[in-house]
Amino acid sequence: MLLGRSLYNVLRAGFPVDRNKAALRLFDGTEISYKQLEARSSMLANALSDIGLQPGDRVAVQIDKSPEALFLYLACLQGGFVYLPMNVAYQASEVSHILSDSSPTIYICRSADLSTREHIAKSADVKHVFTLDAGGGGSLSELCDVSPDDLRLAKRGGDDLAALLYTSGTTGKPKGVMLTHNNLITNAQALLSAWEWNSEDVLLHALPLFHTHGLFVACHCALLGGSTMIYLYSFDVDAVISSLPRTTVLMGVPTFYVRLLKHQGFDEELCRNIRLFISGSAPLLETTFVDFFNRTGHSILERYGMTETGMISSNPIIGDRIAGAVGLALPNVGLRLVDDNDRLIADNGNIGKVQVRGPNVFKGYWRQPEKTSEEFTVDGYFRTGDLGEYNDSGYLRLVGRDKDLIISGGFNVYPKEVELLLDRLDGVIESAVVGLPHPDLGEAVIGVVVGDKTVHSEHDMLLQLKHALAGYKVPKAIVFRKDLPRNSMGKVQKNVLRDELKGTLFNHP
Repeated sequence: MLLGRSLYNVLRAGFPVDRNKAALRLFDGTEISYKQLEARSSMLANALSDIGLQPGDRVAVQIDKSPEALFLYLACLQGGFVYLPMNVAYQASEVSHILSDSSPTIYICRSADLSTREHIAKSADVKHVFTLDAGGGGSLSELCDVSPDDLRLAKRGGDDLAALLYTSGTTGKPKGVMLTHNNLITNAQALLSAWEWNSEDVLLHALPLFHTHGLFVACHCALLGGSTMIYLYSFDVDAVISSLPRTTVLMGVPTFYVRLLKHQGFDEELCRNIRLFISGSAPLLETTFVDFFNRTGHSILERYGMTETGMISSNPIIGDRIAGAVGLALPNVGLRLVDDNDRLIADNGNIGKVQVRGPNVFKGYWRQPEKTSEEFTVDGYFRTGDLGEYNDSGYLRLVGRDKDLIISGGFNVYPKEVELLLDRLDGVIESAVVGLPHPDLGEAVIGVVVGDKTVHSEHDMLLQLKHALAGYKVPKAIVFRKDLPRNSMGKVQKNVLRDELKGTLFNHP
């Protein structure tokens, strides 16, 4: 195994020569230098090694976004541990499944969650449970404070795991996506080139740190480019507005741009120093693209990626950025459209299933070799589950998802997971969950229920779901129906449901 294929070693090579340069700039004006970032990450890595963690061990993390969260991720890369981030909104049943499936050596949560999470971790045979809070508190921070800050890089090869991210599936059970050092290295390097990143860039980071967009795309570009991040703990439109004049790059989900457009103070002058607005994780509406250009003079750069592949394609830095299109394949990424029999669709304007191959594509699903095999073609292409077509410029346009994935506010919601819970409620005969266009979230989760609505009101159903699911998975509305539309084979026609409900629940442009 070559140390040069360690992700941390590659990122570190991009750090500025002057390590006193700010790596993070917090909203309160506090700056954390690259020197401090590396020292604190090393202290955490050494603390974890000293309690017995070995390269390859999983580190499950469910904490708030903070500088400490980023330090911990980098510490795992230093020590060769496999970083497993979880949304803090995950409920007990979701946490229990992930911990039981991934078998982590350590679980790190917020101090406020310890009383409800510790027994879950112990039931999953997790050896160590620690706390880490935004601001530096917690038992792991105390352990770290007495650890040395010398850098001890574990030897990792390009094919070794760097991260394990859980993503829901059509079975309703989240599955672990195995990402190697080489997957993340090659994708970061491709984006650095494609987006012409440089050390003078200042990234406004307002994304969550528990999924691909905020953790890998945003942080890796900034760190590899030796840039500074204005590091917001969450997306707050006023904080973003006040930070934009000191920013050159903003990465966001479509919801960010919708909310900025609603702010009266958002105008072209405010964006005078911005060179690039990037959008991903959910479809960007054409009206948002056009309104944004009219307000600021900037064309949002939309790109396409997923947990299993990192970034696949991007609109260009120089050249036309087309509303509704996600651009051309990144260098060294094979992208194709095929029919139901995996035969190539070459003609523009014909819709096909999107498949991708390249060094960015994940190693497989954790402990699911059969599922992994199903999702790859015989010639090594990954079946993304998306449907797309090429326009006359050769740009890819996504037109739908053959697995009924809903992307709400930038987060993936798979209907089956919600349907399983709805179907367990008293009075429910059957249910179907669909996504409807929403002016803020991109798509809103809607539950369609066949059953006796006198047993449970819509309010009662939503309240029960809120105790079992992360907030973004909970339907924004429950619709009662006498039956569900079906085809001749008895399969529920969700496309018919979507068409019937579209425009009935939300004001949508």
